[in-house]
Formats: sequence, structure tokens, C-alpha cells
Amino acid sequence: MRTNKYKYVISAFLVSAALSVTSCTGDLDTVPLDKDELVSEVVFGSDIAAYQQSIAKLYAGFVIGGNSGGDSDQDVVGIDGGSQASFLRVLWNMQELTSDEAHCAWNDPGIPDFNILSWGSSSPWIKGSYYRLFYQISVANAFLRETTDDKLAARGCSADVIAKVKTLRAEARYLRALCYTQALDLYRNVPHVTENSKIGNVLPDQIMGPELFTYIETELKECEADMLDPTVGFSANYGHANKAANWALLSRLYLNAEVYAGVKKYTECITYSNKVIAAGYQLEPVYGDMFRADNHLSKEMIHPFRYDGDQTMTWGGMTYLLCMGSSDMQTATNAKGAWQGVRAKSSLLKIFEKESNSTLDSRRSMLRTELTANVEIVDQSTFKDNGIPVAKFYNVNKDGSNPGSAEAYVDFPYFRLGEIYLNYAEAVLRGGTGGDRATALKYINDLRKRAYTDDSKAVIADADLKLDFILDERGRELFYEAQRRTDLIRFGKFTSNDYVWPWKGGSATGTGVASYFKVFPIPSDDMGTNTNLIQNEGY
Repeated sequence: MRTNKYKYVISAFLVSAALSVTSCTGDLDTVPLDKDELVSEVVFGSDIAAYQQSIAKLYAGFVIGGNSGGDSDQDVVGIDGGSQASFLRVLWNMQELTSDEAHCAWNDPGIPDFNILSWGSSSPWIKGSYYRLFYQISVANAFLRETTDDKLAARGCSADVIAKVKTLRAEARYLRALCYTQALDLYRNVPHVTENSKIGNVLPDQIMGPELFTYIETELKECEADMLDPTVGFSANYGHANKAANWALLSRLYLNAEVYAGVKKYTECITYSNKVIAAGYQLEPVYGDMFRADNHLSKEMIHPFRYDGDQTMTWGGMTYLLCMGSSDMQTATNAKGAWQGVRAKSSLLKIFEKESNSTLDSRRSMLRTELTANVEIVDQSTFKDNGIPVAKFYNVNKDGSNPGSAEAYVDFPYFRLGEIYLNYAEAVLRGGTGGDRATALKYINDLRKRAYTDDSKAVIADADLKLDFILDERGRELFYEAQRRTDLIRFGKFTSNDYVWPWKGGSATGTGVASYFKVFPIPSDDMGTNTNLIQNEGY
């Protein structure tokens, strides 16, 4: 059992006027939905507990939609709690269903559009993602506004409390930077609000991608010193972002800098990948154990989105990733349902089959081809015998025992060491300095030795270490971890006609789409509210 004093479910949190400082001042009703929520004068005092509870609200927003858990009471009014209001579920759909990896047979509004890369600014999923991100940003802004040195001093906080709050402030800045990084990746040019923004019915200005990139970079560098030191494996601070999470976010940010801001930052990517690696994280010996109910014990985990069963109940998040498979896998995965709507595309299978020894990669593929009559998705709206069931996440402990219930106990690895190895190798191949091919090759082969049953067949030679290989290896190592769309864009494969997959562009065999689909639109109702915004090209 996890014995962490840090809990996601909280009884009170400051909901100030700051929560309305988003672009959609009329449409995003971020009002207190819990009658027991209190204002700052009551919530905050000289005791550290109130500040810990308040930062818990910020962390909770990445896994559940409201204070009470479940899907009924939501932070953002008008968004379904089990689907569009779930940070992870929406992110996963936007990253995976739009890629060569996954397809969803459901006809919920907006889902078929992701499958074929054809969406508009009225998509409820795009709206849900956008509003969740800015709700999270607003919560961070409110916390930072209420924890300044002057306010802490006025409340009579001790030196010890002030020091601890300083660390929590750094975490809030990191989490806000994480949300802005997602906004940069998905929407590129967005409203920009900070703790210094005016409170009230004020329309924020829009910040363009390159400037937003610089803001995120600056924020992460400035807050790093005040964050907790890295810890490897489970500790009392597990779940809190630490310096290694900061470095991992910078590693990912710099790897995509050429896409986001038109500048090459591969040397910087190597620098921060090295920092993470030097912190002592270790690959989980068995690949599949990284995605089990007790993965909080893994020394590979850098920054998790925590799921603690009955404390984080929701149909979104990890419950979605556990339940989206077929009924044949429900017992094995200890999922509380079997929705059977999501399938892997044959293009993902082909990534594993590219190598002559692909049959030995069974430790990593987890594609259950024996459970389908057709690996191809012939009928987009039917899951039966269309596509390939996948079981990557198991609500089961490493030793085969089940956790406390069928509610999700599996933490989502937002950052883990395997990704950092891949970031390092790609940045070296793209010309970054501060690293070398020999080390890059070692990291790649370390991942592959874990994946294959025969080490001698797993390792690749230096001549095989090429960028196209890295894209495929990321597909094999990180599949279903909500990164594939971003990877395909970085490699110039997402919208182009030179790489297609089933139903890309609405064609059964796949076809290219307009390049503007690399970025999602700003939701139409926000465009109608904020006259400072310019819609992304093509929408």
C-alpha cells in the first residue's frame, strides 16, 4: 500500500477571481462546485497543511476533474467529467488516435475526426483539452498570487513554513510550465496569463509560439533551484515534481524546439538529458512492469500522474486506458470494464515487424493479434474483428496480485528514463553537442536488450543508428504513452503523403492531409469571446 502523506483528494482550496482570468471569460465557468470550498482568508494561515492541500488541487487536476473525484462534480462546467474534462484521456486521444498507432470505433462527436485527421474548432475534445489546460494554469496562478513573501509574512508564517512554501511555489511554476508546453505543442499560439495578470473581466493577449517557448524555458530554469532534489524509486515525496522532472521537461521541450520556435536546441536537449541520467534513475528490468499497479516503486519513473484507486475514481485517465481493450483481456488486466472501442492500427504492428527478429520483441509489443480476425480496420465504426487489441497497462502488481480494487492504481509515466535515452540519441543524431554516438548507441541497445529475449539479436550496430530508426524505436518503446503525434510532426511524417497509415485523411489505405493539421484550432467559442485572438491557420 502507498503511504504517502501527499493526497490528491482534498477538502478545501482557494478559488479566487484569478480562476476567471482565462481567454474564455464567459464560456469557461471555473466556479467553486464544492460548497465547502473556502476563500483565501480562511484557507491560508500560518500552517503548512493548508498550502500542501492547495498545491494538491493543482496535481489533482491532471488525474481527476473535480474535488470529489468521480465524474459528477467538475472544475470546468459544461465538460463531461469522464471524457473531455480528463487531462490524460483527452491528451491520449489527441496524441494517439491522430497517429499511426490507435483507432477508436466510437462515434462520440469528435472521435471519428481524430481517426481521419479532419477536425474543426467546435470539437468537444479540443475544447475540453484547451479549457482543462487553462484551468490548471489559473489554479497555479492563484496559488502563486497567494503565496508571495509579503502575504506569508502578513500571516505570521514561520521560517520553516516559508521555506517549504518556496518549494511548493517552484512546483506550481513547473506544473504551469508543463501545461503551457502542452498548449504550445497542441495549439501553438494561445492566451497568456500569469500570477501578475489583471484579475477580472480582462481579455488576455495572445502569445505566439516562439515567445511562449522562451517563456517556458525561462520559467523552468528559474524555478529549478527551489525544487526538490531527485529521488529514485518510491519516497515520501513521490508524486511531487522534482529537479529531474524539470530537466526531463526541458529535454522534451528542447527536442521539439525547431518545431515550436524555429530554432535548433539539440545541444540543450543533450545537456538536460544528461542531468536526468546522472540523477541515478534506472530502467525497469522487465518492460511490462513499468505499466503495472505498483509502478510507483519503479526506479525508471521520473514524473508520474498518480492514480490511487478509490481516491482517484474517474472514467477518464488510467481507467480509460485500462478499459478500452477487449473483454478477453478484462480479467487479466483487472480493469473494471471492457469497452472494446480502441484498437491498434496495422501500421503499429508493421513498426514491430520491420525487423527480422521482430517475433522476439514480445516483451514490448503487447499487441494481441490472436484476439482479432482482421488486423486491418475495415469498418471504422465497429470494433469487432477490426484492428488489434492492446494490453499495455495492467491494474495488477508485479507479483501477479491485485491492488485494493479494480479502480485504477496504475500511475501514468509522464516522464520515464526510457524516453530520456531516446531524446539523447535523437539529439546526437540531429547534430547536438555534449554527447556522442557511442553513448547514444549504448542507451538504445540498453532499451532493446530489455525488449528482446535474446541480447545478441537485440543489439544494433552503429551503422543502424539513424533518424528513421529512432522514430521506429520511439514507436516501439513509447507506444500508447501519448507522444506519437508530436514525434511524427518532428520527423515530418504527420501530415505528409510520404508516410501514411490506415484511415489517415479518410482513406482506408491512407493519404496526406493539409499541413495546418499539425496544430489544433483554438476553440470557436473562445475565438468569439476574446477579440485579442487570431485563429490558427487553416481554421
